[in-house]
Amino acid sequence: MKKGATITPWEVSGDIDYNRLIKEFGIKPMLSLPEKFNKNVLFRRGIVFAQRDFERILQTIQSKKSFVMMTGLMPSGKFHLGHMMLAQQMIFYQSLGAKIYIAVADLEAYNARDKNLKELRETAIDQYILNYIALGLNPKNCEIYFQSARSQDAKKSNSYYRLTSNFSRYATFNEFKAVYGEISPGKMNASLLQAADMYHPQLPEFEGQTPTFIPVGVDQDPHIRIARDMANRYKGQKFIPISSTYHLFLPSLKGTGKMSSSDENSFIAMTDSPSEVKTKINKYAFSGGKDTLEEHRKHGGNPDVDISFQYLRFFFEPNDKKLSQIENDYRSGKMTTGELKSYTIEKINAFLKDHQAKKVKAKSQLKKFI
Repeated sequence: MKKGATITPWEVSGDIDYNRLIKEFGIKPMLSLPEKFNKNVLFRRGIVFAQRDFERILQTIQSKKSFVMMTGLMPSGKFHLGHMMLAQQMIFYQSLGAKIYIAVADLEAYNARDKNLKELRETAIDQYILNYIALGLNPKNCEIYFQSARSQDAKKSNSYYRLTSNFSRYATFNEFKAVYGEISPGKMNASLLQAADMYHPQLPEFEGQTPTFIPVGVDQDPHIRIARDMANRYKGQKFIPISSTYHLFLPSLKGTGKMSSSDENSFIAMTDSPSEVKTKINKYAFSGGKDTLEEHRKHGGNPDVDISFQYLRFFFEPNDKKLSQIENDYRSGKMTTGELKSYTIEKINAFLKDHQAKKVKAKSQLKKFI
C-alpha cells in the first residue's frame, strides 16, 4: 500500500498499490483467460486483476462441470455502482453454468450497524436483491439467504450453523489478531459466519464437494485467508479450498478510496435522478484536467486519475475504440474536462433510466428468489 493508505475489510482509504497487495496477500496476477471472458469488459480491461487457485474453476468451466460462485451483501445502505461491479460478475458466471449462492450478512450488519433485523431485511430486498434481478440475475440457478434464517429445511439450516460453531475450534485468537489487526468478539463472530458462508455449499446437505470461488475486492481477502485455514484443518469433512478473484476498487467520486455507502457524495446510486447524477459528476467527481482551459489545451489531462473517465472504463463505454479515442483526446487536451463530464453524465443517465424501469418490473419476480 502507498503511504497513508488504509485497507481492511471495514475501511479502504488513500491511494492503493495493487502490485504491493498482490505480494503481501500471496495472491497472483490474473491468468490468461478463455475468449469468452474477454467479451466481458471487467476481464478484458484488467479490472478483475488477480486470483488465488482460479485454475481449478477455469478447468471446471472448460469441462462443463458443476461449480459454485459464493458471494454476499452487507445491507448497510444504498446500492451503488461499486456494488454493480460484483453483480455483473454474478450474472456473467451464472451464464457460464455457476450455481450462485448469495448471503445477506444481516447478522454481521446487526453487530456493525444500529438497525434491527427487520430494517436490514427491507434494505437487502429493496436496495440489493431487486437491483440484482433488474441487472439480469436468473432465479433458476440462484440461492439467496439471510444469515439470521438460513433455510426452512431444518437439515440444511442445522448443518450451516453447526459449521459456523465447529469452525471456531480450528482458529486461535492470535490468528484472528494476525489477520485482522484490531479484533473484537463481533469481528470474530463475523469471520466465523463468513467462513461458514464460503464453505457450506460443499456440505452434503447442499451441493456436496463442489469447486467454489468468491469474487471480491482485495480488502476482503483477510476473510478468505482465515476461512481457508480453518477449512484446511477441519476434521468433519474434506473441503475443496475456496478459489477467489480480485477486482479493482471502483474509486469514489472524490478520487481516493472506494465508494462508501456512508458518504452520499462518494457514489452514484442506482436510484439517482438525472439531476442528481449531473450534480454529483460536475461538483464532486475528481478531475484529471488542468486548472485553466489554456493549460489543459497545452498540456492535456490525466485520464488515469479522472473519475469520469474511470467510470467509462469500468462500465459505461463498452466500445474499446471509442474509449481509446476519448483517452487520447483527453491526454492531448483536445477534449476538455467539461466535455468528458458531459459525455459521462449522458451515458450514466441513459443506463439508469433503463435500469430503474427494470427494477420496477423486478418486484413481480421477487418471490422466485427469496
